[in-house]
Amino acid sequence: MIKQTYLGLDIGTTAVKAVLFDGTGRPLGTGLAEYTLETPAPDIVELDAEQYWISVKEALAQALKKADISPSSIRSLAITGQVETLLFVDKSGKPLRKAIVWLDNRAKTEAKEIEKRFGARELFHLSGQTEMLPCWPAAKILWLRKNDPETFRKTAQFLMVEDFIFHKLTGKFATCRGLLPSALYYDMRTGKYDSSMLDFLCLDPSQLPPLHEPGELMGECIANDSPLCPGTPIAGAPLDHICGSLGTVCVRPGIISETTGCTLALCAPSDRLLYDEERRISTYHGFTPGSFALLPWAPTAGMLLKHFRDEFCRGMSYAEFDRAAEAVPPGSEGLLLLPHCAGAVSPVCNPDARGVAYGITLAHKRGHWARAIMESIAFLLRDNVETLEALGVKIGELRSLGGASKSRLWVQIKADVLNRPFILTECEEATALGAAILGAVGAGDFPSAADAAEKMVRTSARIEPGDHAEEYRKYFQNYKNLNRLLMPTFGGKS
Repeated sequence: MIKQTYLGLDIGTTAVKAVLFDGTGRPLGTGLAEYTLETPAPDIVELDAEQYWISVKEALAQALKKADISPSSIRSLAITGQVETLLFVDKSGKPLRKAIVWLDNRAKTEAKEIEKRFGARELFHLSGQTEMLPCWPAAKILWLRKNDPETFRKTAQFLMVEDFIFHKLTGKFATCRGLLPSALYYDMRTGKYDSSMLDFLCLDPSQLPPLHEPGELMGECIANDSPLCPGTPIAGAPLDHICGSLGTVCVRPGIISETTGCTLALCAPSDRLLYDEERRISTYHGFTPGSFALLPWAPTAGMLLKHFRDEFCRGMSYAEFDRAAEAVPPGSEGLLLLPHCAGAVSPVCNPDARGVAYGITLAHKRGHWARAIMESIAFLLRDNVETLEALGVKIGELRSLGGASKSRLWVQIKADVLNRPFILTECEEATALGAAILGAVGAGDFPSAADAAEKMVRTSARIEPGDHAEEYRKYFQNYKNLNRLLMPTFGGKS
Protein backbone atom coordinates (compact mmCIF):
# COMPACT_ATOMS: atom_id res chain seq x y z
CA MET A 1 0.00 0.00 0.00
CA ILE A 2 1.29 3.44 -0.97
CA LYS A 3 1.75 5.50 2.18
CA GLN A 4 3.24 8.70 0.80
CA THR A 5 3.09 10.42 -2.56
CA TYR A 6 4.20 13.70 -4.07
CA LEU A 7 2.20 15.74 -6.57
CA GLY A 8 3.52 17.81 -9.46
CA LEU A 9 1.16 20.23 -11.22
CA ASP A 10 2.22 21.49 -14.66
CA ILE A 11 0.03 24.27 -16.07
CA GLY A 12 0.79 24.37 -19.77
CA THR A 13 -0.35 26.65 -22.55
CA THR A 14 -3.29 24.45 -23.59
CA ALA A 15 -3.58 21.86 -20.81
CA VAL A 16 -3.02 21.10 -17.14
CA LYS A 17 -1.15 17.95 -16.18
CA ALA A 18 -1.23 16.46 -12.69
CA VAL A 19 1.16 13.60 -11.86
CA LEU A 20 1.43 11.64 -8.62
CA PHE A 21 4.80 10.09 -7.72
CA ASP A 22 5.92 7.76 -4.97
CA GLY A 23 9.01 8.45 -2.88
CA THR A 24 11.29 6.90 -5.51
CA GLY A 25 9.97 9.12 -8.32
CA ARG A 26 7.86 6.39 -9.88
CA PRO A 27 4.70 7.86 -11.49
CA LEU A 28 1.53 6.40 -10.00
CA GLY A 29 -1.16 8.28 -11.91
CA THR A 30 -1.45 11.09 -14.44
CA GLY A 31 -4.33 13.41 -15.20
CA LEU A 32 -4.64 15.70 -18.22
CA ALA A 33 -7.28 18.38 -18.78
CA GLU A 34 -7.15 20.49 -21.94
CA TYR A 35 -8.59 23.90 -22.76
CA THR A 36 -8.91 25.98 -25.93
CA LEU A 37 -7.43 29.46 -25.99
CA GLU A 38 -9.53 32.33 -27.29
CA THR A 39 -8.06 34.32 -30.20
CA PRO A 40 -10.76 36.84 -31.16
CA ALA A 41 -8.34 39.11 -33.05
CA PRO A 42 -4.70 39.18 -34.21
CA ASP A 43 -2.30 39.39 -31.25
CA ILE A 44 -5.13 38.73 -28.75
CA VAL A 45 -4.91 35.44 -26.79
CA GLU A 46 -7.10 35.02 -23.71
CA LEU A 47 -8.78 32.43 -21.52
CA ASP A 48 -11.51 32.55 -18.91
CA ALA A 49 -9.42 32.55 -15.73
CA GLU A 50 -11.72 30.12 -13.93
CA GLN A 51 -11.04 27.55 -16.67
CA TYR A 52 -7.56 27.03 -15.22
CA TRP A 53 -9.09 26.04 -11.88
CA ILE A 54 -11.70 23.80 -13.53
CA SER A 55 -8.94 22.04 -15.46
CA VAL A 56 -6.72 21.65 -12.39
CA LYS A 57 -9.54 19.95 -10.49
CA GLU A 58 -10.27 17.66 -13.43
CA ALA A 59 -6.60 16.68 -13.83
CA LEU A 60 -6.28 16.04 -10.09
CA ALA A 61 -9.35 13.81 -10.06
CA GLN A 62 -8.02 11.80 -13.01
CA ALA A 63 -4.59 11.35 -11.44
CA LEU A 64 -6.02 10.19 -8.12
CA LYS A 65 -8.38 7.77 -9.83
CA LYS A 66 -5.62 6.24 -11.96
CA ALA A 67 -3.27 5.98 -8.99
CA ASP A 68 -6.08 4.50 -6.89
CA ILE A 69 -4.90 6.28 -3.76
CA SER A 70 -6.45 8.51 -1.14
CA PRO A 71 -5.75 12.26 -1.26
CA SER A 72 -4.60 11.93 2.35
CA SER A 73 -1.49 10.10 1.11
CA ILE A 74 -0.28 13.19 -0.76
CA ARG A 75 2.65 14.47 1.26
CA SER A 76 3.15 17.74 -0.67
CA LEU A 77 2.89 19.43 -4.05
CA ALA A 78 4.35 22.22 -6.15
CA ILE A 79 2.99 24.08 -9.15
CA THR A 80 4.98 24.88 -12.27
CA GLY A 81 4.20 25.67 -15.90
CA GLN A 82 4.01 28.52 -18.35
CA VAL A 83 5.02 32.01 -17.29
CA GLU A 84 3.89 35.48 -18.40
CA THR A 85 0.18 34.58 -18.43
CA LEU A 86 -1.32 37.35 -16.30
CA LEU A 87 -4.49 37.35 -14.19
CA PHE A 88 -6.25 40.26 -12.53
CA VAL A 89 -8.18 39.54 -9.32
CA ASP A 90 -9.95 41.40 -6.52
CA LYS A 91 -9.17 41.11 -2.81
CA SER A 92 -10.98 37.79 -2.58
CA GLY A 93 -9.07 36.35 -5.54
CA LYS A 94 -12.01 36.59 -7.94
CA PRO A 95 -10.91 37.27 -11.55
CA LEU A 96 -11.98 40.66 -12.91
CA ARG A 97 -11.47 39.80 -16.57
CA LYS A 98 -10.13 37.03 -18.77
CA ALA A 99 -6.52 36.01 -18.33
CA ILE A 100 -4.11 37.50 -20.85
CA VAL A 101 -2.12 34.48 -22.05
CA TRP A 102 1.66 34.63 -22.53
CA LEU A 103 1.24 34.35 -26.31
CA ASP A 104 -0.74 37.62 -26.38
CA ASN A 105 1.09 40.46 -28.18
CA ARG A 106 -1.41 43.32 -27.91
CA ALA A 107 0.95 45.47 -25.84
CA LYS A 108 3.41 46.35 -28.63
CA THR A 109 3.12 50.10 -28.09
CA GLU A 110 3.51 49.68 -24.34
CA ALA A 111 6.59 47.49 -24.76
CA LYS A 112 8.25 50.20 -26.83
CA GLU A 113 7.26 52.78 -24.23
CA ILE A 114 8.88 50.78 -21.43
CA GLU A 115 12.04 50.23 -23.47
CA LYS A 116 12.28 53.94 -24.26
CA ARG A 117 11.88 54.83 -20.58
CA PHE A 118 14.37 52.35 -19.10
CA GLY A 119 16.67 51.40 -21.99
CA ALA A 120 17.25 47.96 -23.45
CA ARG A 121 20.46 47.22 -21.54
CA GLU A 122 19.04 48.15 -18.12
CA LEU A 123 15.95 46.03 -18.79
CA PHE A 124 18.24 43.14 -19.73
CA HIS A 125 20.17 43.32 -16.46
CA LEU A 126 16.94 43.79 -14.51
CA SER A 127 15.17 40.78 -15.99
CA GLY A 128 17.71 38.62 -17.80
CA GLN A 129 15.54 38.83 -20.92
CA THR A 130 17.31 39.66 -24.17
CA GLU A 131 14.69 42.09 -25.48
CA MET A 132 11.58 43.95 -24.41
CA LEU A 133 8.59 42.03 -25.76
CA PRO A 134 4.86 42.82 -25.67
CA CYS A 135 4.16 39.46 -24.03
CA TRP A 136 6.00 40.43 -20.82
CA PRO A 137 3.58 41.11 -17.93
CA ALA A 138 4.82 44.68 -17.34
CA ALA A 139 3.72 45.61 -20.86
CA LYS A 140 0.34 43.93 -20.31
CA ILE A 141 -0.21 45.86 -17.09
CA LEU A 142 0.60 49.14 -18.82
CA TRP A 143 -1.81 48.19 -21.61
CA LEU A 144 -4.53 47.50 -19.05
CA ARG A 145 -3.97 50.80 -17.29
CA LYS A 146 -4.32 52.71 -20.55
CA ASN A 147 -7.10 50.69 -22.20
CA ASP A 148 -9.18 49.30 -19.33
CA PRO A 149 -8.65 51.73 -16.45
CA GLU A 150 -11.69 50.46 -14.52
CA THR A 151 -10.28 46.92 -14.27
CA PHE A 152 -6.85 48.34 -13.47
CA ARG A 153 -8.36 50.38 -10.63
CA LYS A 154 -10.23 47.37 -9.19
CA THR A 155 -7.31 44.91 -9.39
CA ALA A 156 -6.05 44.02 -5.92
CA GLN A 157 -3.51 41.41 -7.11
CA PHE A 158 -1.68 40.85 -10.40
CA LEU A 159 -0.95 37.12 -10.55
CA MET A 160 0.75 34.50 -12.69
CA VAL A 161 -1.48 31.52 -13.43
CA GLU A 162 0.44 29.41 -10.88
CA ASP A 163 -0.22 32.09 -8.24
CA PHE A 164 -3.93 31.98 -9.04
CA ILE A 165 -4.10 28.20 -8.52
CA PHE A 166 -2.07 28.55 -5.33
CA HIS A 167 -4.65 31.05 -4.03
CA LYS A 168 -7.49 28.74 -4.99
CA LEU A 169 -5.88 25.92 -3.00
CA THR A 170 -4.75 27.93 0.04
CA GLY A 171 -6.72 31.17 0.20
CA LYS A 172 -3.37 33.01 0.31
CA PHE A 173 -1.46 35.14 -2.15
CA ALA A 174 2.15 34.05 -2.76
CA THR A 175 4.55 33.44 -5.63
CA CYS A 176 7.94 31.88 -6.39
CA ARG A 177 10.84 34.03 -7.55
CA GLY A 178 11.55 31.43 -10.21
CA LEU A 179 8.41 32.47 -12.12
CA LEU A 180 9.20 36.18 -12.26
CA PRO A 181 12.31 37.18 -14.26
CA SER A 182 10.34 37.83 -17.47
CA ALA A 183 7.67 39.79 -15.62
CA LEU A 184 9.93 42.86 -16.02
CA TYR A 185 8.82 44.32 -12.66
CA TYR A 186 11.13 42.00 -10.71
CA ASP A 187 14.88 42.58 -10.33
CA MET A 188 16.99 39.40 -10.59
CA ARG A 189 19.96 41.20 -9.06
CA THR A 190 18.21 42.01 -5.78
CA GLY A 191 15.54 39.29 -5.65
CA LYS A 192 12.90 41.96 -5.06
CA TYR A 193 10.20 43.77 -6.99
CA ASP A 194 11.68 46.76 -8.80
CA SER A 195 10.41 50.00 -7.30
CA SER A 196 11.21 52.10 -10.39
CA MET A 197 9.17 49.84 -12.66
CA LEU A 198 6.31 49.67 -10.16
CA ASP A 199 6.24 53.47 -10.00
CA PHE A 200 6.16 53.67 -13.79
CA LEU A 201 3.29 51.18 -13.96
CA CYS A 202 1.49 52.93 -11.05
CA LEU A 203 1.54 49.75 -8.97
CA ASP A 204 1.81 49.45 -5.22
CA PRO A 205 4.02 46.57 -3.99
CA SER A 206 1.02 45.25 -2.04
CA GLN A 207 -0.64 44.45 -5.40
CA LEU A 208 1.96 41.74 -6.04
CA PRO A 209 2.17 38.49 -4.04
CA PRO A 210 4.87 37.89 -1.40
CA LEU A 211 8.03 36.25 -2.75
CA HIS A 212 9.29 32.75 -1.91
CA GLU A 213 12.17 30.53 -2.99
CA PRO A 214 11.95 27.28 -4.98
CA GLY A 215 11.46 24.40 -2.55
CA GLU A 216 10.28 26.73 0.21
CA LEU A 217 6.97 25.97 1.91
CA MET A 218 4.56 28.72 0.81
CA GLY A 219 1.30 27.55 2.38
CA GLU A 220 -1.12 24.70 2.98
CA CYS A 221 -4.32 23.64 1.27
CA ILE A 222 -7.61 24.62 2.84
CA ALA A 223 -11.02 23.03 2.39
CA ASN A 224 -12.29 23.79 -1.12
CA ASP A 225 -13.91 22.00 -4.04
CA SER A 226 -10.69 20.31 -5.12
CA PRO A 227 -9.96 16.69 -4.10
CA LEU A 228 -6.88 17.72 -2.07
CA CYS A 229 -6.95 17.46 1.72
CA PRO A 230 -6.70 20.53 3.97
CA GLY A 231 -3.22 20.85 5.39
CA THR A 232 -1.39 19.50 2.31
CA PRO A 233 1.75 21.66 2.01
CA ILE A 234 2.62 23.53 -1.19
CA ALA A 235 6.19 24.53 -2.05
CA GLY A 236 7.48 27.11 -4.49
CA ALA A 237 8.58 26.06 -7.98
CA PRO A 238 10.13 27.93 -10.93
CA LEU A 239 8.96 27.82 -14.55
CA ASP A 240 8.50 24.55 -16.42
CA HIS A 241 11.84 24.35 -18.23
CA ILE A 242 13.76 24.79 -14.97
CA CYS A 243 11.64 22.12 -13.28
CA GLY A 244 12.23 19.83 -16.26
CA SER A 245 15.96 20.27 -15.81
CA LEU A 246 15.65 19.19 -12.18
CA GLY A 247 13.39 16.30 -13.24
CA THR A 248 16.22 14.97 -15.41
CA VAL A 249 18.70 15.36 -12.51
CA CYS A 250 20.84 18.13 -14.05
CA VAL A 251 22.39 18.78 -10.66
CA ARG A 252 26.10 18.21 -11.38
CA PRO A 253 28.53 20.38 -13.37
CA GLY A 254 28.73 19.61 -17.08
CA ILE A 255 25.15 18.36 -17.44
CA ILE A 256 22.45 20.44 -19.14
CA SER A 257 18.96 19.63 -20.36
CA GLU A 258 17.33 20.15 -23.72
CA THR A 259 13.60 20.03 -24.30
CA THR A 260 12.24 19.51 -27.78
CA GLY A 261 8.50 19.90 -27.49
CA CYS A 262 6.53 22.42 -29.51
CA THR A 263 9.46 24.73 -28.82
CA LEU A 264 13.15 24.10 -28.18
CA ALA A 265 14.67 25.07 -24.84
CA LEU A 266 18.00 24.40 -23.17
CA CYS A 267 18.70 24.83 -19.47
CA ALA A 268 22.26 25.33 -18.25
CA PRO A 269 22.35 25.64 -14.43
CA SER A 270 24.73 28.17 -12.85
CA ASP A 271 25.62 28.90 -9.24
CA ARG A 272 26.03 32.60 -10.01
CA LEU A 273 24.18 35.30 -11.90
CA LEU A 274 25.56 35.11 -15.43
CA TYR A 275 24.58 37.38 -18.31
CA ASP A 276 25.27 37.00 -22.01
CA GLU A 277 26.24 40.61 -22.65
CA GLU A 278 25.66 40.13 -26.37
CA ARG A 279 22.02 39.48 -25.45
CA ARG A 280 21.67 36.17 -27.30
CA ILE A 281 20.58 34.07 -24.31
CA SER A 282 18.19 34.79 -21.44
CA THR A 283 18.92 34.23 -17.75
CA TYR A 284 16.43 32.87 -15.19
CA HIS A 285 16.41 31.74 -11.58
CA GLY A 286 17.35 28.11 -10.99
CA PHE A 287 15.68 25.41 -8.92
CA THR A 288 17.56 26.19 -5.68
CA PRO A 289 17.76 29.47 -3.75
CA GLY A 290 20.48 31.73 -5.10
CA SER A 291 21.00 29.69 -8.27
CA PHE A 292 20.44 30.73 -11.87
CA ALA A 293 20.17 29.20 -15.32
CA LEU A 294 20.94 30.26 -18.86
CA LEU A 295 17.96 29.36 -21.03
CA PRO A 296 18.32 29.70 -24.79
CA TRP A 297 15.16 28.77 -26.69
CA ALA A 298 13.49 28.77 -30.09
CA PRO A 299 9.78 29.21 -30.90
CA THR A 300 9.51 26.23 -33.26
CA ALA A 301 10.88 22.71 -32.89
CA GLY A 302 8.57 19.71 -32.61
CA MET A 303 5.80 22.03 -33.75
CA LEU A 304 7.44 22.13 -37.20
CA LEU A 305 7.40 18.34 -37.53
CA LYS A 306 3.78 18.22 -36.37
CA HIS A 307 2.78 20.93 -38.84
CA PHE A 308 4.42 19.08 -41.73
CA ARG A 309 2.78 15.81 -40.73
CA ASP A 310 -0.69 17.32 -40.27
CA GLU A 311 -0.67 19.43 -43.42
CA PHE A 312 1.17 17.19 -45.89
CA CYS A 313 1.18 13.66 -44.49
CA ARG A 314 -2.18 13.20 -42.84
CA GLY A 315 -2.72 9.77 -41.40
CA MET A 316 0.97 9.12 -40.75
CA SER A 317 2.03 8.39 -37.19
CA TYR A 318 5.24 9.70 -35.69
CA ALA A 319 6.57 6.13 -35.73
CA GLU A 320 5.97 5.98 -39.49
CA PHE A 321 7.69 9.35 -39.82
CA ASP A 322 10.69 7.93 -37.99
CA ARG A 323 10.88 4.92 -40.30
CA ALA A 324 10.66 7.12 -43.40
CA ALA A 325 13.37 9.46 -42.08
CA GLU A 326 15.61 6.56 -41.05
CA ALA A 327 15.68 5.31 -44.64
CA VAL A 328 17.25 8.63 -45.74
CA PRO A 329 21.03 9.16 -45.37
CA PRO A 330 22.46 11.91 -43.12
CA GLY A 331 22.25 15.30 -44.76
CA SER A 332 18.89 14.40 -46.34
CA GLU A 333 20.58 14.26 -49.76
CA GLY A 334 21.11 18.01 -49.90
CA LEU A 335 17.81 19.19 -48.41
CA LEU A 336 18.67 21.78 -45.75
CA LEU A 337 16.12 23.64 -43.61
CA LEU A 338 16.18 26.71 -41.39
CA PRO A 339 13.45 26.09 -38.78
CA HIS A 340 12.62 29.73 -37.93
CA CYS A 341 8.95 29.48 -38.90
CA ALA A 342 7.80 31.71 -36.00
CA GLY A 343 10.87 33.91 -35.70
CA ALA A 344 14.27 33.35 -34.13
CA VAL A 345 15.22 34.00 -30.49
CA SER A 346 18.50 32.26 -29.61
CA PRO A 347 21.31 32.51 -30.42
CA VAL A 348 20.28 35.15 -32.97
CA CYS A 349 17.19 37.20 -32.21
CA ASN A 350 15.05 38.22 -35.18
CA PRO A 351 11.25 38.03 -34.72
CA ASP A 352 10.86 38.49 -38.48
CA ALA A 353 12.89 35.37 -39.32
CA ARG A 354 11.09 32.67 -41.27
CA GLY A 355 11.65 29.08 -42.27
CA VAL A 356 13.71 28.23 -45.35
CA ALA A 357 14.07 25.10 -47.47
CA TYR A 358 17.29 25.03 -49.52
CA GLY A 359 18.48 22.55 -52.10
CA ILE A 360 15.10 21.01 -52.97
CA THR A 361 15.05 18.50 -55.84
CA LEU A 362 12.35 16.33 -57.34
CA ALA A 363 14.02 13.34 -55.69
CA HIS A 364 13.13 14.54 -52.18
CA LYS A 365 10.28 12.54 -50.66
CA ARG A 366 8.46 12.66 -47.33
CA GLY A 367 11.29 10.87 -45.56
CA HIS A 368 13.76 13.51 -46.71
CA TRP A 369 11.57 16.30 -45.33
CA ALA A 370 11.05 14.46 -42.06
CA ARG A 371 14.78 13.89 -41.58
CA ALA A 372 15.66 17.43 -42.69
CA ILE A 373 13.30 18.82 -40.04
CA MET A 374 14.94 16.68 -37.34
CA GLU A 375 18.39 17.72 -38.54
CA SER A 376 17.48 21.41 -38.60
CA ILE A 377 16.46 21.31 -34.93
CA ALA A 378 19.67 19.43 -34.09
CA PHE A 379 21.67 22.13 -35.91
CA LEU A 380 19.85 24.86 -34.00
CA LEU A 381 20.52 22.97 -30.78
CA ARG A 382 24.25 22.77 -31.55
CA ASP A 383 24.32 26.49 -32.41
CA ASN A 384 22.97 27.28 -28.94
CA VAL A 385 25.27 24.81 -27.19
CA GLU A 386 28.30 26.42 -28.82
CA THR A 387 27.05 29.82 -27.69
CA LEU A 388 26.74 28.55 -24.12
CA GLU A 389 30.28 27.18 -24.26
CA ALA A 390 31.53 30.54 -25.51
CA LEU A 391 30.13 32.00 -22.28
CA GLY A 392 32.18 29.54 -20.24
CA VAL A 393 29.52 26.88 -19.61
CA LYS A 394 31.10 23.41 -19.39
CA ILE A 395 28.99 20.80 -21.18
CA GLY A 396 29.75 17.10 -21.14
CA GLU A 397 26.38 15.50 -21.75
CA LEU A 398 22.80 16.53 -22.39
CA ARG A 399 19.63 15.20 -20.77
CA SER A 400 16.82 15.02 -23.32
CA LEU A 401 13.13 15.51 -22.53
CA GLY A 402 9.98 16.54 -24.34
CA GLY A 403 8.03 14.69 -27.01
CA ALA A 404 11.02 14.34 -29.34
CA SER A 405 12.89 12.31 -26.74
CA LYS A 406 10.53 9.42 -27.58
CA SER A 407 12.08 9.26 -31.05
CA ARG A 408 15.31 7.28 -30.76
CA LEU A 409 16.23 8.37 -34.30
CA TRP A 410 15.88 12.07 -33.46
CA VAL A 411 17.96 11.68 -30.30
CA GLN A 412 20.63 9.81 -32.30
CA ILE A 413 20.70 12.61 -34.88
CA LYS A 414 21.23 15.13 -32.07
CA ALA A 415 24.03 13.02 -30.57
CA ASP A 416 25.71 12.79 -33.99
CA VAL A 417 25.29 16.49 -34.81
CA LEU A 418 26.61 17.63 -31.42
CA ASN A 419 29.12 14.76 -31.12
CA ARG A 420 28.08 14.33 -27.48
CA PRO A 421 26.17 11.72 -25.50
CA PHE A 422 22.48 12.24 -24.79
CA ILE A 423 20.86 10.74 -21.70
CA LEU A 424 17.22 9.68 -21.49
CA THR A 425 15.45 9.36 -18.16
CA GLU A 426 12.94 6.73 -17.15
CA CYS A 427 10.13 9.15 -16.30
CA GLU A 428 8.53 10.88 -19.28
CA GLU A 429 6.93 13.50 -17.00
CA ALA A 430 10.17 15.26 -16.07
CA THR A 431 8.60 18.70 -15.58
CA ALA A 432 5.96 17.45 -13.15
CA LEU A 433 8.60 15.30 -11.43
CA GLY A 434 10.81 18.37 -10.95
CA ALA A 435 7.90 20.17 -9.29
CA ALA A 436 7.15 17.13 -7.12
CA ILE A 437 10.80 17.01 -6.05
CA LEU A 438 10.59 20.62 -4.88
CA GLY A 439 7.41 19.76 -3.00
CA ALA A 440 9.27 16.93 -1.26
CA VAL A 441 12.02 19.38 -0.27
CA GLY A 442 9.44 21.86 1.01
CA ALA A 443 7.87 19.12 3.12
CA GLY A 444 11.25 18.52 4.74
CA ASP A 445 11.67 15.01 3.36
CA PHE A 446 14.99 15.76 1.61
CA PRO A 447 17.74 18.20 2.58
CA SER A 448 18.08 19.64 -0.94
CA ALA A 449 16.69 19.48 -4.46
CA ALA A 450 19.89 17.81 -5.67
CA ASP A 451 19.64 15.10 -3.01
CA ALA A 452 15.97 14.47 -3.84
CA ALA A 453 16.64 14.35 -7.58
CA GLU A 454 19.47 11.85 -7.16
CA LYS A 455 17.06 9.55 -5.35
CA MET A 456 13.92 10.14 -7.45
CA VAL A 457 15.28 10.27 -11.03
CA ARG A 458 16.62 7.27 -12.96
CA THR A 459 18.22 7.21 -16.39
CA SER A 460 16.99 4.74 -18.99
CA ALA A 461 19.40 5.06 -21.92
CA ARG A 462 22.64 6.69 -23.01
CA ILE A 463 22.84 7.53 -26.72
CA GLU A 464 26.43 7.91 -27.88
CA PRO A 465 27.50 9.69 -31.09
CA GLY A 466 27.57 7.26 -34.00
CA ASP A 467 29.49 6.87 -37.22
CA HIS A 468 27.98 10.00 -38.80
CA ALA A 469 29.32 12.58 -36.31
CA GLU A 470 32.14 13.75 -38.62
CA GLU A 471 29.81 13.85 -41.61
CA TYR A 472 27.39 16.03 -39.66
CA ARG A 473 30.14 18.50 -38.84
CA LYS A 474 30.14 19.49 -42.52
CA TYR A 475 26.34 19.68 -42.72
CA PHE A 476 26.25 21.87 -39.61
CA GLN A 477 28.66 24.31 -41.26
CA ASN A 478 26.34 24.43 -44.26
CA TYR A 479 23.49 25.30 -41.87
CA LYS A 480 25.58 28.01 -40.21
CA ASN A 481 26.54 29.52 -43.55
CA LEU A 482 22.95 29.59 -44.81
CA ASN A 483 21.71 31.01 -41.51
CA ARG A 484 24.40 33.70 -41.52
CA LEU A 485 23.59 34.65 -45.08
CA LEU A 486 19.81 34.87 -44.76
CA MET A 487 19.19 36.03 -41.17
CA PRO A 488 19.95 39.71 -41.92
CA THR A 489 17.49 39.70 -44.84
CA PHE A 490 14.38 38.76 -42.85
CA GLY A 491 11.99 41.62 -42.20
CA GLY A 492 13.31 43.64 -45.11
CA LYS A 493 16.45 44.53 -43.19
CA SER A 494 18.77 44.00 -46.12
